[in-house]
Amino acid sequence: MNILVIGRGGREHAIVQKLAESAQADTIYAAPGNAGIANIATCVAIDEMDFGALIDFAKNENIGLTIVGPEAPLSAGIVDKFQQAGLRVFGPSEAAAAIEGSKSFAKDFMKKHDVPTAAYEVFADPEKAKAYIRKQGAPIVIKADGLAAGKGVVVAETVEEAEQAVDDMLVSKAFAEAGATVVIEEFLAGREFSLMALVNGRNVYPLTTARDHKRAFDGDAGPNTGGMGSYAPVDDIPSDAYDFAVKEIVQKTADGMADEGEPFTGILYAGLMMTEQGPKVIEFNARFGDPETQVILPLMQNDFVQVVNDVLDEKNPSLKWKDGYCLGVVVASAGYPGSYAKGKELPELHEKADTYFVHAGTKKQDGNFVSDGGRVLFAGAYGSTFAEARKKAYDAISPFEGNEEFFYRTDIGEK
Repeated sequence: MNILVIGRGGREHAIVQKLAESAQADTIYAAPGNAGIANIATCVAIDEMDFGALIDFAKNENIGLTIVGPEAPLSAGIVDKFQQAGLRVFGPSEAAAAIEGSKSFAKDFMKKHDVPTAAYEVFADPEKAKAYIRKQGAPIVIKADGLAAGKGVVVAETVEEAEQAVDDMLVSKAFAEAGATVVIEEFLAGREFSLMALVNGRNVYPLTTARDHKRAFDGDAGPNTGGMGSYAPVDDIPSDAYDFAVKEIVQKTADGMADEGEPFTGILYAGLMMTEQGPKVIEFNARFGDPETQVILPLMQNDFVQVVNDVLDEKNPSLKWKDGYCLGVVVASAGYPGSYAKGKELPELHEKADTYFVHAGTKKQDGNFVSDGGRVLFAGAYGSTFAEARKKAYDAISPFEGNEEFFYRTDIGEK
């Protein structure tokens, strides 16, 4: 079948790479795609939010399956529009995507359905928010309610830092409408991990665990980013905690959404903290995580086209996983997640055995790859041991060493 992947980032490149392994994939299109995706798929210059043009394209090119990567089109109802046009699409409805699109909706949902998460309150008034912060003390977490490209979360170490975050979001409108209200949460201590599952209604098929490194700099210092590196699976999460997370968090959430008449289809992503009381939800996403997708899909043994079709047809995809580990490191533009320059030339990179590159923010200029975003590239590697995967990934990224136009963390997976 012809397949369309909607999106332009590293997550979409990883999805396209996995789809390209399938004998069931005829032509793979990406809209709009990126320079790395263009090496293995046909990129079409249609914006992710131009639903009419995407639907026309899918009909004209006889697209048998569309996979939606990013959160913005999902939250804006792209799946509903595709289904109304009679097209087969993998992703949640607009109503179901609210689990990511509104943090206050997600927190209220978790409270109602007894899904373990941090204590919280929601505020639109900055003075009331600050009074609550002073009462609770620090550390404390401030979140923009809406979509903020992974950057709308501040883990404040002091009351002053938390009050500044409130001012940035509610007064200075740093995240525009996404920050018109804020969720202020209890700080959860523990080890963070990601658990994604393929979901169709009450049918839940969990993937292997992964861990994302969100802070910009070594030692988990600096601001939150969209993710600076990741690895899978996560060995320090015991099997009983994994089973609890599947049953009491992911399954309970899928059942709750079905009970409320808004069943979820697609990838349900639970960002979790392994606390002393067990796993608790930090956040939900309504799509594949980035950069976790870049280390999870290479470990999947199944034909990914078959997997998605099985889930849509309410069949168990019988997921199988390779032994070993994948680890990857994000190369970012100097200045990210703040302001940064584009158009900086990438060094020459060479894929070796068990290493791979995933493009996030690149374009072609005069025949060379140049930067075109904050997170530029992901260097990933597979190893039979964790140490082997880590060494291969850092070897792959070594051409960037000393290049002041880019930076990357040197401690991904160190702990």
